[in-house]
Amino acid sequence: MSVTVRVPAKVNVQLAVGAARADGFHDLANVFLAVGLYDEVTVTPADGLRVTCDGPDAALVPLDRTNLAARAAIALAERYGRTPDVHLHIAKDIPVAGGMAGGSADGAGALLACDALWGTGASRDELLEICAELGSDVPFSLVGGAALGTGRGEKLTALETGGAFHWVFAMADRGLSTPAVFREFDRLTADRDVPEPVACEALLDALAAGDADALAATVSNDLQPAALSLFPELSGTLAAGRAAGALATLVSGSGPTTAFLVRDAGSAREVAGALRASGTCRAVRTAAGPVPGATLV
Repeated sequence: MSVTVRVPAKVNVQLAVGAARADGFHDLANVFLAVGLYDEVTVTPADGLRVTCDGPDAALVPLDRTNLAARAAIALAERYGRTPDVHLHIAKDIPVAGGMAGGSADGAGALLACDALWGTGASRDELLEICAELGSDVPFSLVGGAALGTGRGEKLTALETGGAFHWVFAMADRGLSTPAVFREFDRLTADRDVPEPVACEALLDALAAGDADALAATVSNDLQPAALSLFPELSGTLAAGRAAGALATLVSGSGPTTAFLVRDAGSAREVAGALRASGTCRAVRTAAGPVPGATLV
């Protein structure tokens, strides 16, 4: 018997970042939107814990117990007094180290799959609690849709959306470390007061109305200057997307994937084609959101 769970990528339409806390984390106002790029995690009984992966950039995915999918299986097994004797196979389609929560998606997918395989019957709140222990983005990967994340991003409030939003994503030719981007954010903001992060009301209204133009006017990412400082070439990708007619351009999360909000599927194809021709990125994908979170298939 095996269980497969499909989990979406995310884009941050707002990422407001507060000053570093005593524990090294930052308070966030993180507006997540789940988009239709997916990893699939398949869990099969085995003699021990094993992780395999295929798909784009699979060679970059750790296959030991540091993998979030492995950590999720271990966490659930420990809570229910069993051994995590499973083979976790990740069919990877979300960019690796790309700021789209691919590792977090794998953690949420493995957690839901192991819960179904073992019949633990964990409640939604219990699964979300384990997700929060695994990482700040993992709870959203479980629930999907659109949500405001506060605290480290793990405290979620579901948000209304009035329709689909269309995106183009440009993948860079190397990754960016999320901790490194936050360290650069701290360096860049060391000489000024960093305000408390709050969600933008106009952005939340734009999501609820399904208004792409209004959303384009309000998207923001406080980590973007840090990402561009560490990876200046991303500026060329952002400029190419603007020139191609994107409504809004931004670095997705901690990067280095860049995100381009467009009006509809036709516009997405046009902007994607222009980005491919620009020579400023390694690969280009289109997707729309919101979509559901981790789902048994």
